[in-house]
Amino acid sequence: MANLKDLKGRIASVKKTQKITSAMKMVAAAKLRRAQEGAENARPYAERMFRMLTSIATSVGDTEGAPKMLSGTGGNRQMLVVCTSDRGLCGGFNGSIIREVRARLREMRRNSTDFKIITVSSKGHDLLRREFGDNIVAKFTDIGRRGVKFEEATEVADKIADLFEADEFDVCTIYFNKFQSAISQIVTPQQLIPFSVEDAEQKTDGPRAVFIFEPDEEEILEDLLPRNVATQVFQALLESSASEHGARMTAMDNATRNAGDMIDNLTMTYNRTRQAVITKELIEIISGAEAL
Repeated sequence: MANLKDLKGRIASVKKTQKITSAMKMVAAAKLRRAQEGAENARPYAERMFRMLTSIATSVGDTEGAPKMLSGTGGNRQMLVVCTSDRGLCGGFNGSIIREVRARLREMRRNSTDFKIITVSSKGHDLLRREFGDNIVAKFTDIGRRGVKFEEATEVADKIADLFEADEFDVCTIYFNKFQSAISQIVTPQQLIPFSVEDAEQKTDGPRAVFIFEPDEEEILEDLLPRNVATQVFQALLESSASEHGARMTAMDNATRNAGDMIDNLTMTYNRTRQAVITKELIEIISGAEAL
């Protein structure tokens, strides 16, 4: 049985931890509101970009003049962009996405498929480095520390485009947690290169207008496709940021509640131990008095 001094010290320690987790929960809640607004406001723009590209890409089809980002290269070398967080204490946010990415990478390794990895934020890099360190070709950190900026997404998109132009891969897919609510984030893979008309058609509903383009479709696509990559990366980073803050808020709320339960249990144990000590001392005093 622990003595009273140890129990008292442990109760004080858990109370300090509870104050920290409660403060982190409030900070995460404040950041979540801003991040959620950013993610929701960016969704219509990304969807409209999909519609526009779908309309143009459908008219171009598989013609010889189609850009490589639309027609593809015909190969199967994979590039995976993994969006995680730079900090921990966010529940299963990082673990869920890393589990799915590892399963995909191991499957490609079994099938002898060539693949490369770009990690966005340090946790993904640290978790994948031991098993797939030789396949990591780029690492981005501190993205979204003060809110996700489009310039940061452009930096990631430019790296992807440079590697594609250098013929380093054929297909690029970004993995991120899509924000549903503070307690629900969905691991989402989205193909960036080549642009998938089938996926875009599934994401767009309703009739599409017919446009006459000037200049021609191929020239427009040459400019729009790299912008689309930056837009989709930006959307993924916004969704990932909102998911991270939601997961952290939920994790810190659970930690605060658990700390409260632990304090109650320790306080009860402390009171029982203290009562047992008092009772023992009384018995010793009474026994000594009777012996005299």
